[in-house]
Amino acid sequence: MILTKNEILKEIKKGNIKIKPFNLKNIGPASIDLTLSDRFRLFRGNKKIILNEKTDYKKLTKGKKLKELVLKPGDFALGITKETIKLPDNLCGWLGGRSRFARLGLIVHITASFVQPGINNKQVLEIKNVSNNTLILKPGERLCQLIIEKAEGKAKYKGKFKKQEL
Repeated sequence: MILTKNEILKEIKKGNIKIKPFNLKNIGPASIDLTLSDRFRLFRGNKKIILNEKTDYKKLTKGKKLKELVLKPGDFALGITKETIKLPDNLCGWLGGRSRFARLGLIVHITASFVQPGINNKQVLEIKNVSNNTLILKPGERLCQLIIEKAEGKAKYKGKFKKQEL
């Protein structure tokens, strides 16, 4: 069951959902808009990458603090939300792009859209320009939305990306 605005606000008031920094304007009818931070990871060159459980994206990218991210057609970068999200063990979520940007050719998460129950972190965004235009992203922009739903039972994520750093 997806939480609507009233249910999201109830969970925030109870302290079950925590968002830092919090902006009431970012709560929509059934989602929470999240903003882009100024921290990114950019891939170095064009390499053959063997994909397996040991492949470390940090060794293939360089972290940068930017006033704007310029994405040429086909470019890919990692970004992270400004907000830290804390969910209880019985709530999970999905990251979705905002249609206003999707219509311009921007993908903000490629395949990793699930937000595990019990998390307490920022959300890493896999950002890709699939348009024929150069797109410029600025920190602070409401780039994606978090849709929260109830999980049956309780669970807590303890995996590799628990801390969600860039």
